[in-house]
Amino acid sequence: MDRIRIFGGEPLKGIIPISGAKNAALPILVASLLTDQPLTVHNIPRLADVRRLLQLLGNHGVDYTILGRRSGQDTDSGLSVTLQAKDIIDTCAPYEFVSKMRASFWVIAPLLARFGQARVSMPGGCAIGTRPVDQLLMALSAMGASIEVDQGYVIASAPRGLHGAPIVFSKLTVGGTHIALMAASLAQGVTIIENAAREPEIVDLAACLSKMGARIQGAGTSRIEIEGVSSLGRAEHRIISDRIEAGTYAMAVAMTEGDVLLRGACGAHLEKVLHILTQTGVSIQATPEGIHVSRKGVPLKPITRLMTEPFPGFPTDLQAQFMALMTMANGPSCIHETIFESRFMHVQELIRLGAKVNLSGDVAYIEGNSKLVGAPVMATDLRASASLVIAGLMAMGETIIHRVYHLDRGFEALEKKLGACGARIERLTE
Repeated sequence: MDRIRIFGGEPLKGIIPISGAKNAALPILVASLLTDQPLTVHNIPRLADVRRLLQLLGNHGVDYTILGRRSGQDTDSGLSVTLQAKDIIDTCAPYEFVSKMRASFWVIAPLLARFGQARVSMPGGCAIGTRPVDQLLMALSAMGASIEVDQGYVIASAPRGLHGAPIVFSKLTVGGTHIALMAASLAQGVTIIENAAREPEIVDLAACLSKMGARIQGAGTSRIEIEGVSSLGRAEHRIISDRIEAGTYAMAVAMTEGDVLLRGACGAHLEKVLHILTQTGVSIQATPEGIHVSRKGVPLKPITRLMTEPFPGFPTDLQAQFMALMTMANGPSCIHETIFESRFMHVQELIRLGAKVNLSGDVAYIEGNSKLVGAPVMATDLRASASLVIAGLMAMGETIIHRVYHLDRGFEALEKKLGACGARIERLTE
C-alpha cells in the first residue's frame, strides 16, 4: 500500500495548476446515461473516483473513450472523455461498485428517467458520518417513482415515466439536487425544486444538461425550475476548476509562508474561504490566471470561531485543512462542524504531530502555537488526508502518511504539484 513521505520546513513557491472539480465531474459523467447521443466532457481530473465511475458506466453498457492519459500528453489540462450510452445492457448498479463511492448511487436518476427502472446498491464512500439517501429517494417518489428497498438495494420503477412535481428538500442536499435535476430533465411537465443546493457544482451540472437540451432555470439559487423534455442530445462541456483543491493548496501555501499562483482557480467559488484566509494574515490576489496566495513574515492570526456551512458558506470539505493551518496560528481558534457529525477523525492524527486540539461534541478548540514534529500518521478519509499533508509540510523532520488511497480519490498528482513548488515530498510504493 502506498505511503507519502514529507520532510517539512520548505516554503512553497511557484505555480500549482488546479484540476477540474471532482464533485462536478462525477454527476456530469453520470448524466451521460440520460441520452443515446455522445457527450464529450473536458478537464476531467485523473482520480480514482473517476476511474471507478467510468467502470460502473461501462458495466451499464456506456461506451467511452479517453484522451490525455498517454505518456507525453498534457497532464495539466485534464482528461477529455467522450461517452455514449446508446445500448444500455443493464440497469443494475451492483454493490461492488457503489459501495466504494457514494456518487455511484446517482445513476438511479438517469436510469429511472430514461428506462423506467433501476436497481442500485445502497451507497458507500468516506466514513464521515451518516449521509442518508432519504431525501434523494423522496425526490424520485415525488416524480411518480415506486421505491422499494430489498437486501441492500434500492429498486425503483416508473413504467409510465416520471412526471414533474414540486420537490421541497427538508435540508440542503447536494446529492438530492443532482438527482432531482437529472430526473426532472426527462420528466413530463414542470418540476420545481425548493431549498435546492447552491454549490458551483450544481450550476455546472445544470449548464451541461442545458447544452444537452434540458430546460433549467434558477441553478445556483434555492429555487430551480425544470421543464422536462422528451429526449436529450449530444453536447460538449468543460468542467469547472476544483474549489476544494484550490482551497487546500491555498492553506498549504499559508502554512509554509509560501508564494504560489493557483492557476485556473476561481475566486468566485471561494469567496468565504479567501475572506477567512485574509483575516488570518494571508495575502490573496485575484489575477487573470487564477489566485495568487502568499504569506511572508506575517504571523498567522487565529479565527475566534469558524462554522462550516453549505455554499456560499465555509465548506466542510476544507474544515480539516483549515484546522491544520490553525495549529500554527498565534492564538486559540475554534471550529464548529455543522454538516457531518464524524468529521473530526483527523484530530487524533494531528495530535500525533504535536497539534493541541480539544473536542467538545461538534466543536474543536485549537490552541495554536504548536510545535509540529514529524511522525507516522494514518489518513481516515479524503479531506483528513489533506490536513495531514498540510501539517507535514510544516512539521520538523519526517512525516509518513499511511492509507493515501484516500488522497488519490480527490487530489490529482498531489505530490508532483507540491514537489514542483519546493516541497520535499515523495510517494513510497511497496
